[in-house]
Amino acid sequence: MRKFIVTVAFSIVASAAFAEDMPKHVGDCVASKIYRISNRLEDGSTGKPIPGSGSAVEFANGGLQMSYEQVPEVDHSQKGDPVEICLVSIPKHCPKGDKRGRVYKTTNQRTHESWTLPDSEHSCGGA
Repeated sequence: MRKFIVTVAFSIVASAAFAEDMPKHVGDCVASKIYRISNRLEDGSTGKPIPGSGSAVEFANGGLQMSYEQVPEVDHSQKGDPVEICLVSIPKHCPKGDKRGRVYKTTNQRTHESWTLPDSEHSCGGA
């Protein structure tokens, strides 16, 4: 029986909540480009994405969005696509220093498709 070590495809450190060029206030938007599209999880032994484990997208400005579900609009996107990223919500009552859980709506300027996802697997105070 083969064992797989599964790791998150993108580290929390790279989370959009920590990206300097992401929107800071609800309603603000920024322009960026898609830097990397992958699955939420990857095999720790091979580094290969695990299909069906959810979507993950990283932006050239350091931002990140991810989902436990596969998001077709993310899957239709490509590296280098121009995007507009808008901050939709910021969680309240978070532990000091825990900036996870910001939700962004991203619109791909090439495909004209949009998706709304958080910047991490868990909101602030979560696992």
